Amino acid sequence: MSDNKLKLHGTNWCTKSANLRNYLQSIWVEFEDFNVETQPEADQEVRALYNGELKFPTVIYGDDFLKNPTIKEMDAFLEKHGLRD
Repeated sequence: MSDNKLKLHGTNWCTKSANLRNYLQSIWVEFEDFNVETQPEADQEVRALYNGELKFPTVIYGDDFLKNPTIKEMDAFLEKHGLRD
């Protein structure tokens, strides 16, 4: 599925969201950044994964997703989907 893009759903004030954003940028992984507070579609996409609850940061790739991943979990996720060199 080459149409898939890595998506990060978080907020501007969330330290964990910022850490993931900075990490992905530091290892040159392309991703789309969504703010669940200012983008209703992003809010709805995340809530659909968690039975109506808003949980972030959430990383999505295709049908696979992670909630609040550690760097180690993020690396494994990127590796699993071939998103890291």
